[in-house]
Amino acid sequence: PILQVDGNRCPQVAFPVEAIVKGDAKVRAISAASILAKVARDRNLLELHAQYPEYGFDSHFGYPTPQHFAALDRHGPTPHHRRSFAPVRLALERLSGLAPEAPPF
Repeated sequence: PILQVDGNRCPQVAFPVEAIVKGDAKVRAISAASILAKVARDRNLLELHAQYPEYGFDSHFGYPTPQHFAALDRHGPTPHHRRSFAPVRLALERLSGLAPEAPPF
């Protein structure tokens, strides 16, 4: 057995991996996994929306939209925001007084 992943990079795992560029269009299993992952992500973001309605997760589903950036500026990041994403990191720095005002997005 071999793990097939969509993209051009193989994750570091203990079994054989094959990266397939545009794999979701070429391999049915990757396509199915992609659909399942998106459905799970959307459900998770609807749950986050119930907790944090001011962020609009029900409409942008976590994508970096102007609405999402505005919510970060107004409310700061939630515990669920990815800290390595530059706008989140900058919002945290602004809240702690370590960074200047937000750059225009």
